[in-house]
Amino acid sequence: MVTKSGHSRHQNKPAESRSSRPAILSTMSKIRPPATADLVVHPDWIVPVVPREKVLTDHSIVVSDGRISGFFEREIALTIDSADHCHLTGQALLPGFINAHGHSAMSLFRGFADDYPLMDWLNEHIWPAEASLVSEEFVRDGTNLALIDLLLGGTTTFSDQYFFPDITAQCIDTVGLRAQLVFPVISVETAWARSSEECLQKGLALRDNLRGHPRIDVGFGAHSTYSVDKDALKNIATLAHELDAIVQIHLHETQGEVEASLEQCGDRPIDILAQVGMLGPKTQCVHMTALSRGDFALLKETNSHVVHCPRSNMKIASGICPTQRLLDHGINVALGTDGAASNNRLNMLAELQSAALVAKLESAQATALPAMAALELATINGAQALGMERAIGSLEIGKDADMIAIDLREPHTQPLNNVISQLVYSTAGHEVTHSWVQGRPLVKDREVIGLDVANVVERAKHWSTQLASLG
Repeated sequence: MVTKSGHSRHQNKPAESRSSRPAILSTMSKIRPPATADLVVHPDWIVPVVPREKVLTDHSIVVSDGRISGFFEREIALTIDSADHCHLTGQALLPGFINAHGHSAMSLFRGFADDYPLMDWLNEHIWPAEASLVSEEFVRDGTNLALIDLLLGGTTTFSDQYFFPDITAQCIDTVGLRAQLVFPVISVETAWARSSEECLQKGLALRDNLRGHPRIDVGFGAHSTYSVDKDALKNIATLAHELDAIVQIHLHETQGEVEASLEQCGDRPIDILAQVGMLGPKTQCVHMTALSRGDFALLKETNSHVVHCPRSNMKIASGICPTQRLLDHGINVALGTDGAASNNRLNMLAELQSAALVAKLESAQATALPAMAALELATINGAQALGMERAIGSLEIGKDADMIAIDLREPHTQPLNNVISQLVYSTAGHEVTHSWVQGRPLVKDREVIGLDVANVVERAKHWSTQLASLG
């Protein structure tokens, strides 16, 4: 099975690079090293993701003008004139992770109202707390806290759906991450907007303001079929089609959601989306734990994407997304953390491991979602879901230099019998040492650049006091 971009996804298909000289090496042999470069990175291993399962040793990666300009043998790369030669002994270099779903400002609710089922958690705890506390200041402080967690967990691109997305955009712009903001649309009054119509008005204004931004894209974040009325869903679908914009929606998060929809209107949530024209190659369906045979066919037919959030789903006991079956049907699956209020981490290494393990449990097959496939969920598959696969998701010449380094020298990652397996199954979530977006360093030697971490933590403590005062 091959995806639209030509990357093999089937768990049992041998990597194409095993039997012939991989394309990445053939390309290298035809490129002369540049005399100068902005950045040259010298890891012990390079895991480019494309080609599949390839690991380069004794090679370096060269970055110029924010893009990958070449891969060269170490001896050659060391001769390139660059002010920044980054030596990463015992470390692997790979594409930055793409966190395809989250609510960053909800990091301030971390540890609040834990251990409740989804609808009790939302109706009795989260939504009342949001009504009391959410503001521009809340979103700024919560987003900054999230950015630290995201960066130290290996995320370089993330999708965010939350109130006051203009404030989130300011935080992202300052720190330098890449993001897709799907502004929330919900048919009840919130601190940000009084109706779905006002949500759309404000969100479209934000989209206009950020048009042309090199790292931030804006799409539609329809919350769910149970919180957005059908007319509003139809309006979102029409606008998204006209603007060629991404739509993200929580969908089939629980079996209870599906049953309630059938009882109230006679249709499954995914069928409602089909009726209003919302499904398609620009649509991200988040969670998808309760699927029928027809749902698989509809997702495949419309080329819609699924965003899997395993740790959040497990914590709230929402269900398990049938990841391997979706992939076997040719449906693109990306990976997200969801918000820290329901996870409680925004760490993609932890999410990778959970995705791989829960897929085996759900399918009762040890071969389900092997390490390489799990890594693809967090990289090239995420790029496809966000419509960014031409720029990010793999380390390829001409793509943006969005990269992370992971330290594999610790005892729990030894011995290195298989680098890709160690990355997925053996890491504990704290091994990210460096991070770059478009060649700009965002993490160096495990320290986040561009944020006053101590101050961000103090602001989080302030909101903890506010939350406790609600009683």
